[in-house]
Amino acid sequence: MASSTANKNNNNQDDIVEAISALARVRDISEDMLLSTVEEACKAAFRRSGKQGPGAPMNLSVIIARKKPVQVIARKVIVEEVEDPNIQISLAEARADAEHPSLIICKTHIGFGSSKADSASCHGSPLGVDVAAATCAALEWHQPAFSVPDDIAAAWDAREAGKKAEAEWQARFDAYRAACPDLAAELERRMKGDLPADWADIAAAMVKKAVEAGESIATRVASKKALEELVGNLPEMLGGSADLTGSVGTKTSHSVNFDPATCTGNYLAYGVREFGMSAIMNGLALHGGFIPYAGTFMVFSDYAKNALRLAALMGTRAVWVFTHDSIGVGEDGPTHQPIEQVPGLRLMPGLDVWRPCDTVETAVAWQCALENAHRPTCLSLSRQNLPFVSRDEAQVQAIARGGYVLRDCDGTPELILMATGSEVGITLEAAEALTAEGRKVRVVSMPCCERFDAQDAAYRESVLPAAVRARVAVEAAAADYWRKYVGLDGAVLGMTTFGASGPGKALAEHFGFTSAHLADMARQLLG
Repeated sequence: MASSTANKNNNNQDDIVEAISALARVRDISEDMLLSTVEEACKAAFRRSGKQGPGAPMNLSVIIARKKPVQVIARKVIVEEVEDPNIQISLAEARADAEHPSLIICKTHIGFGSSKADSASCHGSPLGVDVAAATCAALEWHQPAFSVPDDIAAAWDAREAGKKAEAEWQARFDAYRAACPDLAAELERRMKGDLPADWADIAAAMVKKAVEAGESIATRVASKKALEELVGNLPEMLGGSADLTGSVGTKTSHSVNFDPATCTGNYLAYGVREFGMSAIMNGLALHGGFIPYAGTFMVFSDYAKNALRLAALMGTRAVWVFTHDSIGVGEDGPTHQPIEQVPGLRLMPGLDVWRPCDTVETAVAWQCALENAHRPTCLSLSRQNLPFVSRDEAQVQAIARGGYVLRDCDGTPELILMATGSEVGITLEAAEALTAEGRKVRVVSMPCCERFDAQDAAYRESVLPAAVRARVAVEAAAADYWRKYVGLDGAVLGMTTFGASGPGKALAEHFGFTSAHLADMARQLLG
């Protein structure tokens, strides 16, 4: 359908809506019935106005809403051949109308021409040899199977036209390169997906700043600090959020809201639509020249799942910033506390899921995400502040391997504690308590399981030696994912229920995410 809109500014729109509501109350009339009467009156007045010319169409709609003028929408049905110009418009006219939207609705018949037409039996299953033959006969199609007639093939063969169009484009680009060599080189770099020539220096400076600052902050804040270093240096980065910019920290001082009138800016307001946002990110990545990133709460990753899965299938370089990633969300309650989302994302092939424990791991996560030219990345980030962890240079370098020894003991450990994200802090505290008791304890940080699993066997053995069977994994998420690391002899401190509403610290104690409880679990395991 094609639509045209007749609007008249009305500064008293709220007064109109309130008057309708008040009249309905005074007269004891249904507000819906009164609105319907007003709408019909508006339609009649619009027809009498003659704005649509003689024989004004009968298919009118009226929109009455707060903060907006009353709108009268005149619709015409799009057809190939116009029989009644008052209510119909040709397809050519619809295409030529640059001021109004057009909606084409095609009514189809599944299995058209076959004996199974308009039935579920031809959805997802073949027609069969006999039914296919009968369908071809009914459609007067007498060509051999899997063949295309020459005239149809010729009509669809766009190779020569494509070659001509490509040659014309190349000539224009060659002229552009001659006139603007630097800009042309930058465009070619971005379209190839290459990072800037000084990328190594940019990444190193970002990580160094995080190390030197030593801040105990939420990893969502750490992510925003990393983006401050990245967005200003990488013009291909195109950010946004699902209407949660202030909470997820995806907008930086270098971000400029996208202006559709001028096609300028590097930050998109996606609205509350996680799937739409994620699908657009995939499109931007596939187009080339952009590295899209955008954020929402981790629990809302469910709404983006289909697009995320396609990103993994297609190997797009896009980064999802998922914050508020555990029961640490606190008072928002179990509806907003992700339990199964992080493990579920880890089960998706072709996707890296980073759950950093502090500012340094967050910076490295961003570095790895941008260096992954053919793999999407999800960042799982905390709402609450997390303690900074000191490391030597070798440990900082090892973060990019996905899992590494964060604290070690003398000799062979008798116990390995492994954790990720917001639970690394209590794991270090438990290890300290156990060490004071004479136990040999190793702490392994696992910010990205996919990266760790991709390392060679020797490295994985050096971090998680097979001979050490006393292992405890810690994460405020569904526990089962970690069984592959702890084995039959190990234990997992994780979630087996949904969360609850209350302060984050209180919930951590309630569900056992404390250093004391973890140390007790380890003691029981060691006997």
